[in-house]
Amino acid sequence: MVKGVNAVWIAALAGTAFLPGVALAQISDPKPGQGAPTSAPGPTPAPAPQDETIVSDQEFNAALPSLSNDPNAPLEPLEGFQTPTPTPAPPPRTVQPIPGAPTVPAEETEFAAPPPEAPEFAQPLPALSEFKVEPVKIEGIDDEKVAQIRYTTAVEGLDKIGLEDQFRDLSALEEGDGKAANAAMVAARAREDEHLAVRLMRSLGYYDGTAISTIEQNPKNSGNVRATISATPGPLYRLGSVSIVSDPTVPPGLLDKELNLNPGDPIEAIRIQGAEANLKLRLPQQGYPFIALGDRDILLDDQTHFGDYTLPVTLGPRSSFGEIVTQGRRPVFGVDHINILRRYKPGQLYDSRMVDDLRDALIATSLFSTVSVEPVRTNQPGPDGTEVVNLLVRQNAGRPRTLAGEAGYSTGQGIRLEGSWTHRNLFPPEGALIGRAILGTQEQGIAGTFRRSNAGQRDRTFQIHAELNHQDYAAFESYTGALAVRWSRDSTPIWQKKWTYFYGAEVVGSNEDRWNFDTNQRDRGTWLIAALPTLLGYDSSDNLLNPTRGFRLKGNVSPETSVRGAARPYARLMVEGTAYYPVTSSIVIAGRARVGSIPGIARNDLPPSRRYYAGGGGSVRGFGYQELGPRAPDGRPVGGRAFNEFALEARYRFGNFGIVPFVDAGQVYEGIYPTGQNLRFGAGIGGRMYTNFGPLRVDVATPIARKPGESRISLYISIGQAF
Repeated sequence: MVKGVNAVWIAALAGTAFLPGVALAQISDPKPGQGAPTSAPGPTPAPAPQDETIVSDQEFNAALPSLSNDPNAPLEPLEGFQTPTPTPAPPPRTVQPIPGAPTVPAEETEFAAPPPEAPEFAQPLPALSEFKVEPVKIEGIDDEKVAQIRYTTAVEGLDKIGLEDQFRDLSALEEGDGKAANAAMVAARAREDEHLAVRLMRSLGYYDGTAISTIEQNPKNSGNVRATISATPGPLYRLGSVSIVSDPTVPPGLLDKELNLNPGDPIEAIRIQGAEANLKLRLPQQGYPFIALGDRDILLDDQTHFGDYTLPVTLGPRSSFGEIVTQGRRPVFGVDHINILRRYKPGQLYDSRMVDDLRDALIATSLFSTVSVEPVRTNQPGPDGTEVVNLLVRQNAGRPRTLAGEAGYSTGQGIRLEGSWTHRNLFPPEGALIGRAILGTQEQGIAGTFRRSNAGQRDRTFQIHAELNHQDYAAFESYTGALAVRWSRDSTPIWQKKWTYFYGAEVVGSNEDRWNFDTNQRDRGTWLIAALPTLLGYDSSDNLLNPTRGFRLKGNVSPETSVRGAARPYARLMVEGTAYYPVTSSIVIAGRARVGSIPGIARNDLPPSRRYYAGGGGSVRGFGYQELGPRAPDGRPVGGRAFNEFALEARYRFGNFGIVPFVDAGQVYEGIYPTGQNLRFGAGIGGRMYTNFGPLRVDVATPIARKPGESRISLYISIGQAF
């Protein structure tokens, strides 16, 4: 309610328009005890209207309608409410000018015409690709030397629990390399490192750990600062109880055994996560393919510093192997061929390792674009209270044809280019047709091969091979045709095997030149050769193309008969061993020894292409191809019936590159015994570039105690290590 003189003052203000140049003092409120203020001469303003009716508080409250006491009740209608008629605006008041006050300018009613637009505004905008932003250059300021501060980082408290190295690897301060634009940036990095230190401490079980950061100038007034992260680990929390909520297993206690968490163990995140991962890995290997782990719960007690661990586990049915079923838009194999690849029998307890093995065997065929193997429940009872699960093989065919090429160069052998075309499934299942061509400085040839992989048995390969070949080396020149058949178990880069073998038969017709020691001159002859070659190998190395540890052993035996006028039986024998020892993570010492012998025939009766030779990139580096051993009177090598070779390498790798110093030794002998006498040595250094398909090799070597006619420098370029 408005009362007294204030009402008159407010009413006077309500009817006053404030205009520029009109002083507010014209309508100021008179002070108590004084009359109206003296105003400038002018018309006397009309007296302010007086409120004749003043409504008392009692009357105002009585006129209000009654309201419901329920705050949730709907609004009551306003009966008889009429929209008030708006009061017409009063006519504008005439304000008399005050003598001496600035005159209010009259409102402009007309505007001057705008100036004509510059023609540049009518031009089209340039294309974004042509728009160039040139940085603003301020004279006297070098953009390369933006204002920076330098800082050092100190860590306190984490070394006691073995976390300082890990902290520095992840630290935001360390990542900044001691440079920042200002102190605020250093402080922000320090705050990040506070949280990092706390997370790391909790990962080891220090759940009460705290960390604070301080930043100070070091030394004072130098502009350089020192950021210190001070960590207080607090007490170590340990497991109080370990509880697995699950159905019983067969055998009992299997979950506790494979989880392997015990009361008193520190609550380390990595250890607990590893234990749970081991549980999920090991249970499917022991009959539980559908195991599922729930969310763990660890209840910490900050008084005793122990935590109670609880893990819910859904076991699923204990299972045994059933049938194989297939699915796919473009299937490659039927169920019968997949059954050849499996290593388990139906009814056997489910083991995820057998499933992984089957998947690897399918991938090794290289016939799929996608392939997967997964267990599927059947709800059918199996032996020993198990449930039968089938294996669902989802398969889609990939591209069956492959074009491949290989190039190499070595001194004495020249350039050698080899290309091949393969259709891996031309005769299903896994019946491949391979065409191969060789074009080189000293070798040319074509060959065709039919190969059946997993032929009636897992990992067994059957193949028929035919070739025509021309070789022109210092030791001999030959035109050869061969037909061979063999069964084998081979390693591949995808599927490396410990035991390998092959056995078979071959027939070779060869026309060759030789030095005839009976007539003491060079002549040509034609031989028909029949052989039964066999090989047995053992491989414990960790990689097929780039081994770093382990060893390999293999032995060859090939009973043969050479027919030229008369049949002359003999045998080709060879034993080879290689070993790999890692000295450090980047240095591997590799060694090789190989010996061979051909008993049962005189050297002069043996076809030159079946004799033993030494020298070259895969033999004794530093010497030309087939350069070592006895020589004919015309200076050309004649080969021998026995040989030995030795090699030692130090393989140093840095990133995707490597350096390999090496020493090789070897010799070829006319007799059947590799006596080790008169060994020749070659030394050199090689470079390696490591790729996803094997190392690229470049070796440079020279013979030690070089003799006239021998190579000064030998160069070898190929794929894969020397051995």
